[in-house]
Amino acid sequence: MRFKAICLIIGSWLTVNNCLALEICGDIKQGELLLLKSARNVVFYDNTQIADFVATEQNIKSKTECMVASDGQALLALPRNAAKKSLIADYPGTDYGTIYEIDIAPSKWDIQHIKGVAQHKVTPYKRHEKEISRELNDVRTALTKESFEEFWREGFTMPVNGRISGNFGNQRIYNGIPKNPHSGTDIAAPEGTPVKASGSGKVVLSGKNYFYTGNMVIISHGQSLYTIYAHLKEATVKDGDIVKKGDIIGYVGKTGRATGAHLHWGAVAGGVRFRPQSLLDINEKKCRHFDGVYIGSLVED
Repeated sequence: MRFKAICLIIGSWLTVNNCLALEICGDIKQGELLLLKSARNVVFYDNTQIADFVATEQNIKSKTECMVASDGQALLALPRNAAKKSLIADYPGTDYGTIYEIDIAPSKWDIQHIKGVAQHKVTPYKRHEKEISRELNDVRTALTKESFEEFWREGFTMPVNGRISGNFGNQRIYNGIPKNPHSGTDIAAPEGTPVKASGSGKVVLSGKNYFYTGNMVIISHGQSLYTIYAHLKEATVKDGDIVKKGDIIGYVGKTGRATGAHLHWGAVAGGVRFRPQSLLDINEKKCRHFDGVYIGSLVED
């Protein structure tokens, strides 16, 4: 939803008593997944405050639109670098809405030095460009394939037991060269250890021999929520398969950019990657009610 200006219906904000409360469940912290209740049409505006929002859309840094279920529940992933002051907008229609200003707690990200990676996996040669492009395109396409069933409501579990060898959000330095922050959680386990679907869903990608991720499976859990399983020795599922939580989908390996046997477990909601362990209490997150500010009519482009 884009718009040029925001017109206040009566020239000033109405009191919070005139708008509905939004229930926000989970740890409001960088890199976490939130469950919203009593929602209608949710948009998250990162690094934006109410005054900026009302003044001009040019001050809006970035936004994420969330899918809302018929019972008013929505999933919102907070980006790794989400600003302390951000907004959640809830639009019941196209011409008015309520704004909730939230404080997002910072997370501490570690710097992780990883040595022993094949140098061409750190600084790829030109001849690898086609291979890398195939991987990026396959992942991008998979993350647009929706399951229309809300499998996520069944809850989630760890996909494999093992030592956590890499946390989401860590700054990674490969062979002395800084790279992008880690996009998932690494779980070290012996090669060949069964990997289970952390939640029920539909397989939207079972790909082989990718440059970075090796053999990889991506599962859609509904409402734009996906989990990712990378560096597999092999996958045992194919595109389109419906899996139940706990089903074996592959085996731990060390394919792609990996120095040892482990599972890279990732999670994405609404196109935003977040700490996958945040899924484990998806149905038990503590909830708080937030009162918002009704801001009036929106004039669209």
